[in-house]
Amino acid sequence: MWFMRQAGRSLPEYRELRKRYGLFDIVAEPELCAEVTLQPVRRHDVDAAVMFTDIMFPVLAMGVQVDLVENVGPVIAEPVRCMADVERLVVPEPEESVPTILEAVRLVRAALRDDQAVIGFCGGPFTVAGYLIEGKPSREFATVKQMMYREPVTWHALMEKLAETFAGYVAAKARAGADVIQVFDSWVGALSPSDYEEFVARYSARILAAVDVPTIHFGTGTATLLSSMAEAGGDVIGLDWRIPLDRGWSEVGEERGVQGNLDPALLLGPWERIESETRAILARAGGRPGHVFNLGHGVPPETDPAVLRRLTEFVHEATVEARV
Repeated sequence: MWFMRQAGRSLPEYRELRKRYGLFDIVAEPELCAEVTLQPVRRHDVDAAVMFTDIMFPVLAMGVQVDLVENVGPVIAEPVRCMADVERLVVPEPEESVPTILEAVRLVRAALRDDQAVIGFCGGPFTVAGYLIEGKPSREFATVKQMMYREPVTWHALMEKLAETFAGYVAAKARAGADVIQVFDSWVGALSPSDYEEFVARYSARILAAVDVPTIHFGTGTATLLSSMAEAGGDVIGLDWRIPLDRGWSEVGEERGVQGNLDPALLLGPWERIESETRAILARAGGRPGHVFNLGHGVPPETDPAVLRRLTEFVHEATVEARV
């Protein structure tokens, strides 16, 4: 088990660092990036370290100015709205454009036990395209869908460049020592199944096929997309909290693993409720191999780190007992 967004906002030691460094400043310093990545592993004793960075980090090298605005998210100085904007984007070589994160991967891999994994990740192509086109976070993605429907040639040209960039990025992370790659297509649930298959699936498939290590394919609001996402790729399919784990597993197929799917907001409630919901998830998994316990999305910043440690210990103890 591990937690999405386990490195970062919920940890006081991270918040101390952020008084002196911006997020992209941390990623620019391999030793500092490795330290932030390892902080939750030491605190919670989880089974994996997920590399600390932001899904927009590789986009900087494509020629996009991104500001990470507190309580807002990524804000794009000049949104991508036409073919000329797409043509200006470059597809960088990761060893030249993101050497610091690759070195951080090597440092983290060297610091972990053999039974702990390094998870490298990239943003899903739809989610990142959404930020680039809308210019900031959106829930409706009206401008995105307008481009998809009215300017499909421009949309596909943008997705081609994102897929090529991210495929190279995750392949470089795997070469540097990442044991697993996760694609965070966080907002892909805004699409219908037919739109997903027409406008997104092939690009996610290219990224997931770019590495020889196990892959996790994750999104939120994806109950209607799970079979299509599984077809696009991923050894493990992430499930959010909106679908029962056993139902989601049947949607993606028993031959694949699943990751999830505790509601992150439960971490802010009483322990008795957390334990009850966790037991229900483990019961739905039924001890079958291939279940990675996680949240249905990221750790809320208000979470008490002690709760994450307690939850990690509880899941480890409960699943060891089940195997015995």
